[in-house]
Amino acid sequence: MKKLSVFIVLVLLLCLCTVPAYAESGIISKRINFKNPGFIKGMDVSSVISLEKSGVKFYNEAGESEDIFELLSDHGVNYIRVRVWNNPFDKDGNGYGGGNNDVKTACEIGRRAALYGMKLSVDFHYSDFWADPGKQKAPKAWENLSFDDKERALYDYTYNSLKEIKSAGADIGMVQIGNETTLGICGENEWQNMARLFNSGASAVRAFDKNILVAVHFTNPEMTDTIKWLADTLDENKVDYDVFATSYYPYWHGSLANLTDVLSYAAEKYGKYALVAETSYANTLADTDGHPNTVAQGSNDKGENLLWDFSVQGQADELSAVMNAVNNVKNGKGLGVFYWEGAWITVGDTTSLSGDEYSNRVLKNKKLWESFGSGWASPFSGEFDPDDAGKWYGGSAVDNQAFFDSSGKALASLDIFKMVSTDVLNGDSNGDNKLNIRDSTAIRKYIAKLRTLDSCGLRAADFNADGEISVSDATSIQFFISSR
Repeated sequence: MKKLSVFIVLVLLLCLCTVPAYAESGIISKRINFKNPGFIKGMDVSSVISLEKSGVKFYNEAGESEDIFELLSDHGVNYIRVRVWNNPFDKDGNGYGGGNNDVKTACEIGRRAALYGMKLSVDFHYSDFWADPGKQKAPKAWENLSFDDKERALYDYTYNSLKEIKSAGADIGMVQIGNETTLGICGENEWQNMARLFNSGASAVRAFDKNILVAVHFTNPEMTDTIKWLADTLDENKVDYDVFATSYYPYWHGSLANLTDVLSYAAEKYGKYALVAETSYANTLADTDGHPNTVAQGSNDKGENLLWDFSVQGQADELSAVMNAVNNVKNGKGLGVFYWEGAWITVGDTTSLSGDEYSNRVLKNKKLWESFGSGWASPFSGEFDPDDAGKWYGGSAVDNQAFFDSSGKALASLDIFKMVSTDVLNGDSNGDNKLNIRDSTAIRKYIAKLRTLDSCGLRAADFNADGEISVSDATSIQFFISSR
């Protein structure tokens, strides 16, 4: 009798218990019906070689060590993006940081990506260090060249670099001619010269392999008129390209509706593919490496376009929403999305430390950043970029935007790459592709914290689609089964 009473109490508790669908053991996401069957679900992992040299290891959700490229492929990533700098080293061979991303590093990243079936997008900055709207400095070796010689040097560098990267085993699918070139490229800011450099790079790609897509990359899509003007100006200057790309960070770059609109302009008017070359979102506001983060408490953490929590689920929601915005580009020209530096975690966790322990760990991190280039910039970068990197060098500013925790273990949000393309049988909480009593049992055990469900299982477990996982889902499955 006593055992029966305990059982009744347990059942009553379960009946009253409801678990939010956005649960810690996984994420929930809707499937996106991609118009483009080859939609790019990509990730930029340019810093990963320097991280590994600094001692970083990566692990799957079970805590098992796994090659980062295999892990990404298994979770649905189909494209890797890598930045390439001409010569990110000083005269003594000290690296500028940011992954020390020369052609040799791109070769290794491309080779490893291809081993697991992922294509490579090569992002030529045509600089020795970071190129963005505020910085488009020519490489040291090209600084004193005439424009005609620079144009030829860019062609030769592009062609020879691609040859080297492909020879290493990479499957090159796309090449960016410049990075965030809204205001210039390779030291040039007049459109007549910019167009010639764009076309020089494009000509090298076409000569190397006519099947590789040529992309141009801008930023600030919230500046709607400017972005549309850029599309018009590319056409007026007869720039040869296939893909119109922009960065999109929601804390800076406007609404998703506007993103779709500006990308649709180039797609609809000029027949170009549309791409988000960079996006990311914080899964926490905490720092783990002793270097300030781009998104932190009081920094880029508020705004009308920050529609998601700073959580693992929020991170997944942001990427899914950006993919959906690109998928909505007119004429089915939405090509895909790259998540920027989704593995750039700390080289040494500072989270639980204080006092001397914290200071010592940060000092060790600094030595690793400097030795292997695993921070965003090293002090040696001041030779090339004295006004920015030379003053503010340090660690990762995006460790809280990675898909891995500070130990290198994959977060549930990494599942989003697969989930947006995965059909889930409603109610199939145990993932055996069948709907039966075992699914009802799995839900009850999950509510009682006697088992976990993976991300697809969590999505399937919300059988009645009310946004929660509760006993009513389990009961509804039983009624459904009995009525068949």
